[in-house]
Amino acid sequence: MTSTIFREYDIRGIFDKELNEQSVKLIGYFLGKRIKKFGDVVAIGYDARLHSPLLCEYLTSGLNASGCRVLNMGLVATPVNYFVNFNRPKEIDTDVNASIMITGSHNPPEYNGFKITIDKQPFFGEDIYALGREIIENSALEIADNLDSLQINTKQEYINYIVNEFSHLKKLDKKIVVDGGNGVVGVVLKDIFDALEFDYKAIYLEPDGNFPNHHPDPSVEKNLADVKELMKKESADIAFAYDGDADRVAILTPKQNIKGDMMALLFAKGIENPTVIGEVKCSQVMYDELEKMGAKAIMYKTGHSNLKVKMRETNADLACEVSGHIFFKHRYFGYDDAIYATMRALELLSEGVDFDKELERLPKVFSTDEEKVQTTDEEKFALMDRIKELLKNPPNNFPEIIDIITVDGVRINFKNGWGLVRASNTTPLLVTRFEAKSQDELQEYKDAIIDLINRAKNG
Repeated sequence: MTSTIFREYDIRGIFDKELNEQSVKLIGYFLGKRIKKFGDVVAIGYDARLHSPLLCEYLTSGLNASGCRVLNMGLVATPVNYFVNFNRPKEIDTDVNASIMITGSHNPPEYNGFKITIDKQPFFGEDIYALGREIIENSALEIADNLDSLQINTKQEYINYIVNEFSHLKKLDKKIVVDGGNGVVGVVLKDIFDALEFDYKAIYLEPDGNFPNHHPDPSVEKNLADVKELMKKESADIAFAYDGDADRVAILTPKQNIKGDMMALLFAKGIENPTVIGEVKCSQVMYDELEKMGAKAIMYKTGHSNLKVKMRETNADLACEVSGHIFFKHRYFGYDDAIYATMRALELLSEGVDFDKELERLPKVFSTDEEKVQTTDEEKFALMDRIKELLKNPPNNFPEIIDIITVDGVRINFKNGWGLVRASNTTPLLVTRFEAKSQDELQEYKDAIIDLINRAKNG
């Protein structure tokens, strides 16, 4: 048993080593006790990883020992797991009080984990850390096998919901290509696309926890090579690629890979006076353009749990992360759903929105992808404190600072761009990103901040 599996947004670790029969039964038991403050009905779903069904059995035993009633929805996408919190299953006569998604998301095949929702809210941060402390204190507690559960078909209810909501797109006159990444998106996407009679070609829709074709992370450019090739071959209008559990999407046109922040900007244009939340990694172009169109733009912390909570607090219509998490409260439930975002993108196309033309009108900026600086979990937050201290009296050759945003790490605004440094909440890294109006300024800002990080590391 190790405390490192209890992370900011979820529980995550290596199967059999960290997530084993004893640890997962205990997670189920002590988590179940917390769920029971709101009710006793908890729904479990799992992704395509080879060990997910076994972890489901361990978790079920722990939840049963706590006195919870377990609903099992089987192999589903993470958005389907979230969906059950807002839509009572037909098989029961009471609402669901919590859901747990067993998923390793985009991590390597040996990893797995749990994304937890209680009372329609993400269970994260200090709640997860406190759960971890209690489990470690009681790590010798033995829990008997008890696989009692009720099978529910939330997957079909979700498919029916999406098909009904987007029935106006039936026989859409657009050519679509899809890369499922051998994750779980295929267990719902094919049925939705077939029911709506879309013209599409798909690769890697078959769930396979070995991920034999490429790693299921569409935010990494090399993982998009096959879908780009298929798009060219089919002369497709649009392409979609998904991560392992289908809560993130990459959206591609023949000209470009549209990041989550730019996609959110396009979505916002179809919402009257929207409130839109972005993370600290989002382009300044997004924030500026939202303000120009009369939207309320809010910059907030990275992380799907953080954004869901902020959306509820501000009654926002939409939120996004650059990596492809898109959250709709407008006409939906306020969680990140790559399949729903796919349908909203297709809806924009059906209305005649030309993504490339819309984006070509925007101010031209140069930016980097996320660039990572290796450190340790023990050192990363101390490093951030030293960087903040150095910024109070930066080196003489440091670019002029306009202001500093500290909502999540430090986002340093310069005259013609910005640079970000933040500690990853899930890995032993500092994460950086840079944006500027010219390539030279981009390099200047990047060099200055990397030098500052090295100064912090050395002392």
